[in-house]
Amino acid sequence: MTGMLEGKVAVITGAGGGIGRDFALAFAKAGAKVVVNDLGASVAGEGKDAGPAQKVVDEIKAAGGSAVANTDSVADWDSANRIIKTAIDAYGRIDCVVNNAGILRDRFFFNMSIEEWKAVIDVHLNGSFYVARAAAPYFKSEGRGAYVNMTSTSGLIGNFGQANYAAAKLGIVGLSKSMAMDMAKYNVRSNCISPFAWSRMIGSIPTETPDQKARVEKLKSMETAKIAPLAVFLASDAAAGVTGQVFGVRANELFLFSQSRPLRSVHRAEGWTAETIAAHAMPAMKAHFYALDRSQDVFSWDPI
Repeated sequence: MTGMLEGKVAVITGAGGGIGRDFALAFAKAGAKVVVNDLGASVAGEGKDAGPAQKVVDEIKAAGGSAVANTDSVADWDSANRIIKTAIDAYGRIDCVVNNAGILRDRFFFNMSIEEWKAVIDVHLNGSFYVARAAAPYFKSEGRGAYVNMTSTSGLIGNFGQANYAAAKLGIVGLSKSMAMDMAKYNVRSNCISPFAWSRMIGSIPTETPDQKARVEKLKSMETAKIAPLAVFLASDAAAGVTGQVFGVRANELFLFSQSRPLRSVHRAEGWTAETIAAHAMPAMKAHFYALDRSQDVFSWDPI
């Protein structure tokens, strides 16, 4: 990967630890100048600490790279603009935004509070929009740029107790596709990565049942650093023409995810009633229904 991002400037949110830290280190190793953004909050989004971002900056500099720290929140429009302004002030340009910042407030839907819902939507979905939108005028005027947006199988497939997270992560897929379509004529790309990896955030998953414990043990075998090469590629000029896609990384496996398209159609020349839908349409479509699968049901084999 060395040199693949030479001369480029990247903003990576939530880069003080976990997957984001690995992104920052890999981008710098590939030649990029990096804005390491991290609020320094807990997994639940509480508190603030400048330490994590600066520590990653120090690691990059010690390895001979160039980086600056930023501790603004992605979940506010003005502070999101300051994140992008940090790149412009420090390096005079911006070439890539990695929307990686995230928090978890897991709770079964019927117990989820309004605050738990809003907090997760604000960081993941609103935060991705704010930071991406703040960079858009620079990308548009320069006729270049790349967005890497983090989604999750929690939204793509499903998991228990994550209505807020799943909604935000599937919303990011729609946002990324719209960004790719609206900015294609300006040579700006936008793609999603769904990561499978053990990180501080994933470490907050409950382990109260045998099923939960087995899931977590499987996740522990997947290193966060395995996600970084795909992000570096998507940020590079080698990814020209790769846009509007959803990829997955699971240890040494790479996936291209499907996107929603019609599976089955039925019609009646005279139109439908509720009764004929019950009698004819649903039986015809039922074989194509999706089960209430969770991520671990679909990805049932051990990581490779």
